[in-house]
Amino acid sequence: MKIKGIISYPITPFSLDERSIDFDVLGQTLELLIENGSDAIAPLGSTGESAYLSLDEWRQVADFTIKTVNSRVPVIVGISELTTLGAVGRARYAESIGADSVMVIPVSYWKLTEQEVYNYYKEISDAISIPIMVYNNPATSGIDMSPELMIKMFKEIENVTMVKESTGDIQRMHKLFELSEGELPFYNGSNPLAFEALCAGASGWCTAAPNILGNKPKQLFQAVFNGQLQIAQDIFYKQLPMLHFIVEGGIPKAIKAGLTRRGIKAGQPRKPLRGATGVEIQKLEDLMVQFGQ
Repeated sequence: MKIKGIISYPITPFSLDERSIDFDVLGQTLELLIENGSDAIAPLGSTGESAYLSLDEWRQVADFTIKTVNSRVPVIVGISELTTLGAVGRARYAESIGADSVMVIPVSYWKLTEQEVYNYYKEISDAISIPIMVYNNPATSGIDMSPELMIKMFKEIENVTMVKESTGDIQRMHKLFELSEGELPFYNGSNPLAFEALCAGASGWCTAAPNILGNKPKQLFQAVFNGQLQIAQDIFYKQLPMLHFIVEGGIPKAIKAGLTRRGIKAGQPRKPLRGATGVEIQKLEDLMVQFGQ
């Protein structure tokens, strides 16, 4: 499976008492992301507050997303687990309900060696037959995978076929491209780095931005893909203030506030996460007015 373009992250909307998931709103957001030109949908990542869901809720969201998307674009189900056993169980479940791929980030309490990380992915790969996206985000996982390790896994582990790199270090992306001689598909996971990453050879951009920026992220990708770099640069810098806001404010609350501003009752993040403050909402309002939203 080779995806080029925008891989979009949906939120997980909750009821007012936070005890259940609002699937009507989730359905609205999935349709919005598809309408805005998403080339794939990736539920149950950081934007989807996967760390705050029970296993049953995780399964419900995965099920609903795959059924709602209905093969219109690929669905890449997010998995973050401390244990290999837990990750294998979720990966098998995702495959059983029709996921096109899984995006796996190992989460660590004790520091893992490179061999332990390698074994984690190898055991998941041996248990399933769908592609695995290796997700490197040390800020949330506590594990920083080197470009050399990710390329080694790409070459040696059968179902490891792509990488999401979220350190915000453009040199990592250059290294992924150079060391793999352009063979490893990698995706930018740092919103403020999107233009540079695409120019550095990234196959796409993993982002929640289409929830509130419409098709502008897709326009950026298309302009870079078509070699229209000046146009792409202009598109990117118009988006940049909002991209910074999304990251700095905390992605779930920023996206939920933005969707609410657009008329979708996205609600609040699950506690202890908090919703956007009055100051943050005002800043969001100002940015959306500047952006013509």
